[in-house]
Amino acid sequence: MYKSRGRKANAMTRNPNMREAILSAAELLFSTRGFNAVSIRDIALEAGANPGSITYHFKSKDGLLLEIYKRHCGPMNRRRIELLVAARRVRDIQDRLEAIVRAYMQPAFSSSSDLAGGGARFTRLRAVMSAEGNAVVGRIIAEIFDDTTNAFIDAIAESLPHLPRTTIVWRSQFLLGALYYTLVNPERVTRLSRGEADGGDMAEAIEQIVSATVASLQASDINHIDSASRRIKPVQQRALATARKRKENPPD
Repeated sequence: MYKSRGRKANAMTRNPNMREAILSAAELLFSTRGFNAVSIRDIALEAGANPGSITYHFKSKDGLLLEIYKRHCGPMNRRRIELLVAARRVRDIQDRLEAIVRAYMQPAFSSSSDLAGGGARFTRLRAVMSAEGNAVVGRIIAEIFDDTTNAFIDAIAESLPHLPRTTIVWRSQFLLGALYYTLVNPERVTRLSRGEADGGDMAEAIEQIVSATVASLQASDINHIDSASRRIKPVQQRALATARKRKENPPD
């Protein structure tokens, strides 16, 4: 029995490229179908492997997705931190904010343009995963990105001490949305500008997002305004709608 298990493990590790083949197959399927719709069997078929090889190397489909994120995002996050360290040394506040945001943006664009490393495909995968809203994906994203993202939020907070950290978190979230959409759908910029702008121009895209994000970060904080005074409560909305309906359709 123990010899049989040993032979099975040896067979699974005999092909040194099998692990990479499984990763590539999973990345392709996740980027086109999403996480939920892809099974271990689907990945094995695409990779030319058996399902046991996947569980041997990665334990589960969750572990496989985590490894995909690690191999792409590890280098990107390390580069972000390197650039952030340099950005925090800039003295002028305006220049420092721009350097901080640029430090976050540049590695993402460089990663997405790395065709040999599957960067464009991984960018699509990230967009699909975010849209799916899967709890497993949420945990993986938190594990991979939260420490780095918090480092950038803290750096921005140090540069803009008058802003509550929660406001910076909100505005950083908008940056992520702009980053994702620009990476995944650059041709939309080209189309809407009627060809006057090139959505695939990475340098231009970075500078446009940096400019917009810094302006957003420097905008006045709205938290001092009473939220109740800026919106009508749902109950009041329903009451007003009912009153209008009665006025338009009086009883016989």
